Amino acid sequence: MKYSDQIAAWLQTAGYTHYFYVGGGNIMHLTESLDRYMTGVPVVHEVAAGIAAEYFNEIAHPARALALVTAGPGLTNIVTALSGAYLESRELLVIGGQVKTADLAREQVRSRGIQEVDGVALVRSTTKLAYRFEAPIAADEFLEKLAVSWTPRKGPVFLEFPLDVQAATVEETALPALVAPALPVVDDASLDRVADLYDRAERPVVLLGGGVAYGGAAALREALVARGVPTMTTYNGADRMDGDDPNYLGRPNTWGQRSANIIIQRADLIIAIGTRLGLQQTGFNWQEFGRDATIVQVEIDEGELNKGHPRVDHGFAVDANDFAHRLFARPLARHDAWLAEARRIRAAVPRVEDVNKTGEGYLSPYDFIVRLEALTRDDDLVIPCSSGSAFTLSMQLYKQRFGQRMLTDKSLASMGYGLSGAIGAAIAARDAGGEGRSRRTILIEGDGGFAQNLQELGTVAVNNLDLKIFIFHDQGHASIRMTQRSYFNGKYLGCDRPSGLGLPDWERLFVAWDVPVMPLGLDFDTDPAVLERLAAPGPAAFIVPIDPEQTYMPKITSRITATGSMESNPIDRMSPEIDYLAQDAPVA
Repeated sequence: MKYSDQIAAWLQTAGYTHYFYVGGGNIMHLTESLDRYMTGVPVVHEVAAGIAAEYFNEIAHPARALALVTAGPGLTNIVTALSGAYLESRELLVIGGQVKTADLAREQVRSRGIQEVDGVALVRSTTKLAYRFEAPIAADEFLEKLAVSWTPRKGPVFLEFPLDVQAATVEETALPALVAPALPVVDDASLDRVADLYDRAERPVVLLGGGVAYGGAAALREALVARGVPTMTTYNGADRMDGDDPNYLGRPNTWGQRSANIIIQRADLIIAIGTRLGLQQTGFNWQEFGRDATIVQVEIDEGELNKGHPRVDHGFAVDANDFAHRLFARPLARHDAWLAEARRIRAAVPRVEDVNKTGEGYLSPYDFIVRLEALTRDDDLVIPCSSGSAFTLSMQLYKQRFGQRMLTDKSLASMGYGLSGAIGAAIAARDAGGEGRSRRTILIEGDGGFAQNLQELGTVAVNNLDLKIFIFHDQGHASIRMTQRSYFNGKYLGCDRPSGLGLPDWERLFVAWDVPVMPLGLDFDTDPAVLERLAAPGPAAFIVPIDPEQTYMPKITSRITATGSMESNPIDRMSPEIDYLAQDAPVA
């Protein structure tokens, strides 16, 4: 059989059901072959193929999707998606075309074949594996290369196929059976020590990250609630708990919830499971993170445990899921007094603080998130974008319901991620289940970010996706405008139309793809027309009028130290500072 047919058959056996792609001459054999083994989803731009596949994999697991791109510009266009998946430790397979092996430059000249770029060299720094096929390889070796993407710490794999290798004739063989990876697990003695730390602590907090698999979250959540374990989540772990769970204490982060930041800093024990504790999680003043706490970190990557920030007292490079399920299956001590105190702090600090200014005729983006939350369904896929105010406010404010999925790519924080990610999630919701009503996908995106990949509205329209798009229309790049206002006395450069940034007339734009669009009024959550459109199947867009001069508080700022240098505040000192202990609030 033709090798491209063999590759397609192997991929199907490995669980790949979909591929996102932009056609090209240097992938012509692979494109035709994959079509006979899985569902192909054409996109307009290659970066959308990679981002959509990343989000599909998160929502549809164990089903898998890959991205297929042609040589040269096809590959250079997808580098952002590879980088995003790499930084978020997410599974992603990118298959790229290449010129014939006889036409490869092999560093003798800049380029020999037409559109030739050395893809392996280009993406090596942001992939777990980058490999060029000089000739067909056997099934077991192919499976080994695929498995790199999902074991032990997930990340992207790039496989480059020259055109003549795609077309080679091979003897048909079967792919070996997939065997679940044998991750290292914590030993009983170490688990005993962590359980003893928890029992003896006065103010423990458990922080669940994205490394705790969603697939086992229901059972874990049940155990945590039953034992009254004070529990928080990272952004990537947000949907592992319900926002109304009695033991749930929010999402601490540099742009996190003020109450959650205060509580985690008051803890005397932090057990961080399945999170790398990066600077966004701990704050730039990482030396102050967990200042009075013993810190336990469970992270599969030894490098993250040993990076030196934050301080880690007990690190375990083991399977986070096994660790969490075994620890909280034990009859641990209850900490009801501390949990009640933490809940009083949560109640004393409102989600929407009365510190921001919103101009007349505009919607407060803070109020918008809270009011939109009430209109969502229990099984919605909620996709905040990955940068700017639409992202930070969604993750700071939105109170998730268990059963909803929340997914973003915060580490790269690239503008333009939202729409492509929502497409992957929506197709996963439509195709992976195969029964009943398709789950609705809700995208919250800023106008500047949306503009970077607005061409994918064509993909939304042609697939008739049940995708509801909310665009923060603040007439430019709100976060850049805020920085220039704060640090350069309002000298605006390239952040809005007056400073040279050309954004479209949104209502006219959506009409080009026959996607229904409507501006939101101040009473949008009771407007029958909005509610009807939100409930109707298929795509729709809603334009949210946001004040270009909107303020965004609370946030972490810097202060001048005694020596005169600048130092970032720890995460529990968000500006403007408040005396939360003086608040008289009942238990939430």
